[in-house]
Amino acid sequence: MLATAAPAPAAGTTRLEKLKARPRKPGEASFFFYDAHFRNDAVKVLPGEHFVHDEDILVMTTLGSCIAACIWDRQQRVGGMNHFMLPDAGSGGHSGDAGRYGSYAMELLIGELVKRGATRANMEAKVFGGGAVIGGMTSLNVGERNTAFVLDYLRTERITVVSKDVMDVYPRKVCFLPASGKAMVKRLASTNTEALAAQERAAASRAAPTVSAGGSVDLF
Repeated sequence: MLATAAPAPAAGTTRLEKLKARPRKPGEASFFFYDAHFRNDAVKVLPGEHFVHDEDILVMTTLGSCIAACIWDRQQRVGGMNHFMLPDAGSGGHSGDAGRYGSYAMELLIGELVKRGATRANMEAKVFGGGAVIGGMTSLNVGERNTAFVLDYLRTERITVVSKDVMDVYPRKVCFLPASGKAMVKRLASTNTEALAAQERAAASRAAPTVSAGGSVDLF
């Protein structure tokens, strides 16, 4: 039996309605809403997700030790954000949550950008997160490992990091406009919400014990 295609959005529907009606790709963020503060359509990127677009919908996420890489093609004016929890899955990784790991999340984000006409030579990156936000977990160095991974990955891919706000002890809220390449970051109080704390513990539970920052970004 042939699958029935999703109905096309009716004429006159808003951008937000069109985004919600669009078929979701594997790992693509799908929590769309209207942000009253910025007065803009927005999408929230959760751990393991990414989002790529060529319009200035507000792409948002909240980070502790996790990393969000915002990559923008300055010629095609298309950009995207991912959100990963650990550099790689190690021996205990599962394919179902591959987007939670940087080694896959970066490939997925860059691949989606290339599908939209972007080229590595024209890409630039802004990197956020990697904070040590929960006491007692610093020995795992999750944020430090994530930060080292993403900067090394971008260096290997020859994608210039034009700004970053990483490590330290703060959770962060990050907003990115994928058509203009503008990124904004807000350092949050070190007392985490329960959701962020649970996210941090999940990352720490998967991390095996092992093994600064600057740039121009807007604060809000």
